[in-house]
Amino acid sequence: MLGENTVNPEGEFKISFGYECNAHNGCSCMVPSGFESLPGKIPKNSSFSRLSGAALSANATLANTNICNGVIGAEILPTWDSPNSFRRIPSSPTLSRLDVLSSSLQSTMSNLSCSPPTPSPPEYDSCSFRSMSAPSRNEGFLNAMEVQVAGGAAGEDRVQAVCSEENGWLFCAIYDGFNGRDAADFLAGTLYENIIHQTRLLDCDLKQDVTGASNVFYPHGPFQHAFKGANNSHVEKPPTGTFDKNNSSIKKSINNALVHDSSDSFRQGMLDSLQRALSQAENDFLYMVEQEMEDRPDLVSVGSCVLVGLLHGMDLYTLNLGDSRAVLATYDEGSNMKGFGRIKPIQLTDSHTVDNELERSRVLSDHPDDPAVIAGGKVKGKLKVTRALGVGYLKKKNLNDALMGILRVRNLISPPYISTEPSLNVHRISKSDHFVIVGSDGLFDFFTNDEAVKLVHSYIMSNPNGDPAKFLLEQLVGRAADCAGFSMEELMNIPAGRRRKYHDDVTVIVIILGINQRTSKASTWA
Repeated sequence: MLGENTVNPEGEFKISFGYECNAHNGCSCMVPSGFESLPGKIPKNSSFSRLSGAALSANATLANTNICNGVIGAEILPTWDSPNSFRRIPSSPTLSRLDVLSSSLQSTMSNLSCSPPTPSPPEYDSCSFRSMSAPSRNEGFLNAMEVQVAGGAAGEDRVQAVCSEENGWLFCAIYDGFNGRDAADFLAGTLYENIIHQTRLLDCDLKQDVTGASNVFYPHGPFQHAFKGANNSHVEKPPTGTFDKNNSSIKKSINNALVHDSSDSFRQGMLDSLQRALSQAENDFLYMVEQEMEDRPDLVSVGSCVLVGLLHGMDLYTLNLGDSRAVLATYDEGSNMKGFGRIKPIQLTDSHTVDNELERSRVLSDHPDDPAVIAGGKVKGKLKVTRALGVGYLKKKNLNDALMGILRVRNLISPPYISTEPSLNVHRISKSDHFVIVGSDGLFDFFTNDEAVKLVHSYIMSNPNGDPAKFLLEQLVGRAADCAGFSMEELMNIPAGRRRKYHDDVTVIVIILGINQRTSKASTWA
């Protein structure tokens, strides 16, 4: 029976963070024990109502890494990590995290050698951490005076959540590290900033397109809009007196720009921005590895899967490398929306492993002259995932040469063998969509998409103010214990490292969609 086995929150749930916002229209929400209650400010243009997250560790990993001269672990990650509560931070600090990282590494990383696969926007130096003429930190459609952040590490996994109450957007990410947590730490310290920077550049480009076409100045920008309903039918009108009212073509040009957010061109621009941000992170990480591998040759084997979800208005953007998944739970057409209809899973992401026949065929076709490209069910006998950030020894010969003995890959004939080309998707939220499960592969070692969706759905229906992500991990621990012949308590008493034999690090985020109730909470289980 669901929920029969539970783990004592005072025992195993050592880290928790979260908040709940009061609902609109005078309706308040029950605040679970241990969660901080804050006034709700999420506007009606948001398409999510709650956020629940949990993470379970199995690997023994150092608490802090020393990459990038210690800047990531000592200066950047502490600004993101909030193990006990969501907390507000200004989104426009005087010195951004990337500025801190860039300035601290000037001696070794002043001229990054890189060549992103996608063209960089004008006036952007793709081989540095900063734009040569950076837009203001208050510009862009993800602009906000302050944001709510939470995050933490569980084993080699890292989880992040960033929410703008004032603008109603949500960023969440799971970085599933392997062979160490350095790559996951690097992503946690840089990728969000990269994405914000790229979306600001996108916003500036689109503003220039508007002003160039109309030869007028529109100070509010094309994305200062409000969402109203699933069709985004309401947009802000341009200010009066800024154009010739008799010129219908100018009016049409500006109005077209104002609804860029709901157009295919804007969505494609957003997907391109996500890909450029990831490319920058990959280039910067591999360059850092090359600088530090003499002292730390293990860095050449460190990597991370990447799963990013960005919910803005009614659009859910996903980016993934590796085998983490985003699974949408949606009602069949004609179902009872009160929860009595049939709910089904839709996987929004691709699985980048050799077990995926399409990925396996791609890898083989990319390396026709290498008879041992897949050996023992792994790429070059080393890695089951086919796409990931880092793992430089499978991408560059000089990084492979840094390894010694049996660790080195023999016959590295045609690198790179691991791709950094992400799968990108945008899903338009509909009234039938109920929630999204974002999880690392450890979750799906024990549950199919359908099982995970049904577990969460059943729990939400009976516990509307509960924590579905935490519940899902409790069910996972129960299943892992049954498979191993242990009780849940016996399994959780096995030290991290040894417990990896029975389950992987697992990170889960459940995003409940809808506009009736505005709550958000999360917890980390370590």
